[in-house]
Amino acid sequence: MVMVTKIEARALTRERLLDAANELFYGEGVQTVGIDRVIEHAGVAKASLYKAFGNKEGLVCAYLERRFERRKEQIARTLTRFRTPREQLLGVFDALGEVFTDPQFNGCAFARASAEANQDSAIRKVADDYRAWLRDLLTELAAASGYTDPETLGRQLLQLYDGAEQSARLDRDPSAATTARAAATALLNAAPLVAAAPTGQ
Repeated sequence: MVMVTKIEARALTRERLLDAANELFYGEGVQTVGIDRVIEHAGVAKASLYKAFGNKEGLVCAYLERRFERRKEQIARTLTRFRTPREQLLGVFDALGEVFTDPQFNGCAFARASAEANQDSAIRKVADDYRAWLRDLLTELAAASGYTDPETLGRQLLQLYDGAEQSARLDRDPSAATTARAAATALLNAAPLVAAAPTGQ
């Protein structure tokens, strides 16, 4: 008979709560779903949630942090298929397209959760961290590609990313990532590159 330690049991309970939160919060909305529904869906004791996360806000933050980590992993896996930073910039939109094909896709979890949160909520901080990471990724790839103004280009590409996510959800259009990728290609083709140093200098 396999014995489960208290630490392992707590970890399993935490995962069950996060799985339930992900399904309910993402599917129906953070404010719509009460804490009792999450507990019932996870099949755990109420005290377990408070021990693991402190309160509902703590659970929402943990749910978003897990989605953040999984999005980073998913983008990283996709970008391994591309050789150059410029190809990887466009590959970010390929990663987004994979998200849109998920039957459970329901828009940006971070935008939806932060829209329902108070201005000073820790939930907004998690959403801000996600946004900063994505903007930095695009900016760093633009810089590595040799563009003269990678910060502006990073912000422009982020707006295309955001627009694709909104279109995919509101218009129920999974091809929105392909449209955004084509726009990103045109943007990259038009953006100025740093001039190469003359030979011999």
